[in-house]
Amino acid sequence: MEMQRVSRTEDSSPYPIPGLAADILHMRVKEGSKIRNLLRFATARMQGEGRDSDGSSLRQVVFTGSGRGVTKTITCVEILKRKVGELHQVSKLYYKTVNEVWESPQQGAEGITMQRTVPAICILLSKDPLDPQEPGYQPPQTVPTEDAERRRGLISQ
Repeated sequence: MEMQRVSRTEDSSPYPIPGLAADILHMRVKEGSKIRNLLRFATARMQGEGRDSDGSSLRQVVFTGSGRGVTKTITCVEILKRKVGELHQVSKLYYKTVNEVWESPQQGAEGITMQRTVPAICILLSKDPLDPQEPGYQPPQTVPTEDAERRRGLISQ
């Protein structure tokens, strides 16, 4: 019997990182998200091109992804850390519950509701120092940023 997915809902669990501001930039990375689009937006906001309401650039951004979007989330974070530089990081892994409703295109056939548990990741990047005792904390990298490499002539524009 052929089935088609009618709807998909995810639980709206709170961030696993405590103490986040309500107005923090939240980048939701999905399986079909384009990395260049996500990074263009996040980089502009973190480097000050997209100013906050008070005229300052953003100090923190949270990337979240689940299921097949986890690897893309990590890729986005690593690229952003190289572009912006000097970012503190806290990473948390957790599980999300996803409910999917499947129905048959045939009239009168029973529908199926599936509940799946999928892995998810939440990564906080901050220009300000974070608690180094927090599990999942990583200090800023000592790897040169993209701008520093460009100035030294190691990469082309």
